[in-house]
Amino acid sequence: MDEMDSKQYVNWFRQSTPYINAYRGKVFVILLPGEAIGHDNFWNIAHDITLLNSLGVKLVLCFGARQQIDSALAKANIVSDTHDIVTHQVHNKMRVTDSATLDVIKQVVGKLRIDVEASFSMGLINSPMHGADLTLASGNFIVAKPFGIQNGIDFGLTGEVRKVEVDAIRKQLDNGNIVLVSSLGYSPTGEVFNLTVEDVACSTAIALKADKLLIYGSEAGILDQDGERISKLSAEEAQALIKEKVAQTGIDDELRNLELGVKACGATVKRSQVISYEDDGALLVELFTRDGIGTLITQEQYESLRPATIKDVGGVLELIEPLELQGILVHRSRELLEAEIEQFSVIEREGMIIACAALYPLDTSCGEIACIAIHKDYQANGRGEHLLKALEVQARKIGLTHVIVLTTQTTHWFMENGFQPIAVTELPEKKQKMYNYQRNSKALKKALN
Repeated sequence: MDEMDSKQYVNWFRQSTPYINAYRGKVFVILLPGEAIGHDNFWNIAHDITLLNSLGVKLVLCFGARQQIDSALAKANIVSDTHDIVTHQVHNKMRVTDSATLDVIKQVVGKLRIDVEASFSMGLINSPMHGADLTLASGNFIVAKPFGIQNGIDFGLTGEVRKVEVDAIRKQLDNGNIVLVSSLGYSPTGEVFNLTVEDVACSTAIALKADKLLIYGSEAGILDQDGERISKLSAEEAQALIKEKVAQTGIDDELRNLELGVKACGATVKRSQVISYEDDGALLVELFTRDGIGTLITQEQYESLRPATIKDVGGVLELIEPLELQGILVHRSRELLEAEIEQFSVIEREGMIIACAALYPLDTSCGEIACIAIHKDYQANGRGEHLLKALEVQARKIGLTHVIVLTTQTTHWFMENGFQPIAVTELPEKKQKMYNYQRNSKALKKALN
């Protein structure tokens, strides 16, 4: 590792520390479809999950076996019909399960459980799992009921989650174990039902009030029409996207994952994240970097614009300091900022202040908008305009009819947003007395209609 790589590694490790602190003791439910377990990258996924466990994250792994079941049924010459069942206006593929099919499914799921347990038992000296001493706990954590007859079709031994044994799972988590949950459920009458792993994972996450539901899929998150990854969606935005894509292309695995994330966030789960099982290290990049590598679905907006508080002083100082050094912004000491922090509004993203601006009333009719700063990594997507409009709304609420700005480098941007250049002599008297002729800032004014 050369010096540059070492510095990058150290910087990444330092930046990941707040996430490590935040995740310790939290409950994450991870959905592992059969395709993920059968992929060459699964060993790396197991290593990453082991790392999470070592950091104090409480983990529940819900694994599917659809791919392996299809293969086993084909070898056994058992053809089980599948039917598309309309649920909440979205098609979810459900397998009709008879007794012969269930026998095959039990064999497949049992073998896969053993394979998963084996993958987490590796502890060679040169492996990432050396010294981990992991214990995976499995059992009858899922109480199931028959899926029943839908649209005249009897689904036999196909079932759905009736209840999650939360207390039993939490006991295992509190003992430091990783809980392993299959796609089989059990009824109080002793019957075994074939469930979808999506139903199991979502129901488990909701019942546990998990902090995260992490969904492995084939794609790197949810893609837009141009094939580009969508990094974040509120539950409301995701619902709208589902309706749009269903109308255009119908349902696929990507949309099923999106719907799953929305369902979880619409209940008790704070955040759902969709990542690819094909990308090495996707889990770590998604969890320990600010922008991740998949798609984040949240109960609320990922970014929030809000009034600043005294707790934001450090974040604002860190944001404006580079601009002060460049002479773009006037220097503000910590003491001054602490005294003026109530004048500021900030945009917060994942606990980090990425933008700020201030509104200073100058007299009964005019105020000054100042200290607009956007983090260099987040200067797209109209955050500056968003801040500016918010402060203009705030100015109107307190009865101001005009706002002014002083700028050395962004005159055109303010003009594009409705400001007009004025002479220094046209500034309010209070501001004229404070004007710094050495900076030679341009003055602009905007009427608030």
